[in-house]
Amino acid sequence: MRKPTLVLLAFSAAACVSAATYRRAIERVASMDPINSSSVPDSRCNHLVYESMLEVDYLARPYKLTPGTCELPEISKDRLVYTFRMRDGIRFHDDPCFPGGKGRLATAHDIVYSLDRLRDPANAATGMWIMDYVADVKATDGKTVVIVLKKPFHVFPWLMAMTYAGVVPREAVEAYGAKFSQHPIGTGPYRLAEWWRNYRMVFTRNEQWHGWKRIGNPAPFDRLEFVVVSDPSTQWLMFLGHELDVLGGIDRNNWDAVVDRNGGLAPELAAKGVKLLTAPIMQVMYVGFNMDDPLLGKNKKLRQALNCAFDAPAWKRFLNDRVEPADGPIPRGVDGRIETPFQYAFDVEKAKRLLEEAGFPGGIDPKTGKRLELPIALGRADQGAREEVELLQGFYDRVGIRLVPQFMTWAAYLKAVSDGHTTMFLLGWVGDYPDAENFLQLFHSKNCSPGANHGNYRNPEFDRLYDEAMAAEKPEARRAAWAKAQDIIREDCPWIFLYFSKSFSLVWNNVGNFHLTDFPYGIEKHLYQASPKK
Repeated sequence: MRKPTLVLLAFSAAACVSAATYRRAIERVASMDPINSSSVPDSRCNHLVYESMLEVDYLARPYKLTPGTCELPEISKDRLVYTFRMRDGIRFHDDPCFPGGKGRLATAHDIVYSLDRLRDPANAATGMWIMDYVADVKATDGKTVVIVLKKPFHVFPWLMAMTYAGVVPREAVEAYGAKFSQHPIGTGPYRLAEWWRNYRMVFTRNEQWHGWKRIGNPAPFDRLEFVVVSDPSTQWLMFLGHELDVLGGIDRNNWDAVVDRNGGLAPELAAKGVKLLTAPIMQVMYVGFNMDDPLLGKNKKLRQALNCAFDAPAWKRFLNDRVEPADGPIPRGVDGRIETPFQYAFDVEKAKRLLEEAGFPGGIDPKTGKRLELPIALGRADQGAREEVELLQGFYDRVGIRLVPQFMTWAAYLKAVSDGHTTMFLLGWVGDYPDAENFLQLFHSKNCSPGANHGNYRNPEFDRLYDEAMAAEKPEARRAAWAKAQDIIREDCPWIFLYFSKSFSLVWNNVGNFHLTDFPYGIEKHLYQASPKK
């Protein structure tokens, strides 16, 4: 058996086991280069080491932006020019790539270098898309960055808070070359000390970080240990054994041991010093229809019937009340979402009427005289996936439709969806920022596969409203266009709207200031050592 590869950085000796340590499980991290931090685990870790110009306020709800390495930008009247001014004291970590091994102050030129590196096609960065609207980036002096857009894009500041926009020093990129992704140097609150690939990552606190006094953390953790553990049962046992301070999710099989009949934390866990936190997530799960399919793409009544036949209350019970029924593509708490009732919510009798209007009375295909069969592609074949699809099959049996699962490997599944070789497919979307645009872009014809519009939905009126919203100068006009666009989507039903996810976490009482957020990247700087575990 191969031993895990260890990346041990020069300053790792400073890590002290006796220091205040925070431990959590994490999925595998692919890269510690911010321009390629395309997964949640990648961004969690990269955002500890690197800082972007802006960041998402940890406590504010609704979410809002707050300064990062720069103050909030000044925006020109034509909404094309963004002027960012750097805060004082932004310093790169000490590292041998700098003269004398001492980190230097970061400048506006470092931000320009980092953004140019992000959008350089030669780097093939996974985050290059956040620069699509950018025409020019320049430093007018050592502390001022000016970004000129090709056209107005109202959510652009949110992109500058993403991990992809993390500030890196040219010296480190040139010194470490292809190994820079294993030897990250940034300006953030923590430094990567050890990296046993696919096993464990250790971060140590950067005491020189400029933000410690500003955020007022009374006792930040000196050491962070992230352990790669994918099995939920193992994570659960490690949490109970005090080997993890946080359990980032509660497995369905452990639900009854954690939550009582009233939806609160089990008394025996509360007595030990465990806290239960829950909050909605900016995520929607759906079954997509391939709109190029000659049956589903042309038969709106059939798509509406399939929505009405989805038993959202039963699905919610199946998932231990950890979800909320979706009434459209946009989760609650996102700017621009409409709150009107969804006309094709669960209603078996309505589903049957719509099926008859669609030409399939009782679910029977008149061409064959047999039950209508609809294939659905899934990217995993584990027990959970099989239980979910069996439940879906039960829903559609009620109205006479036979759902036929097609299990694939994840890679084969993504290719099939991207190539348009599926009829129905199960997917989810996690918002990058709390604006309706981030979800409605999934329906614009310009984003058809291999873009994010995997169902290849095309509607000229929707496109017109989307473009109108994007061009709107005032938020009120933009929201009005978003509302009309959502009405079209909810009437056309290019998806079966399944559910909005909720987050559940368990935390031991030694962790202070832990809050659930849709933007958990680098939040450990806000956590502190509280009372000891019982």
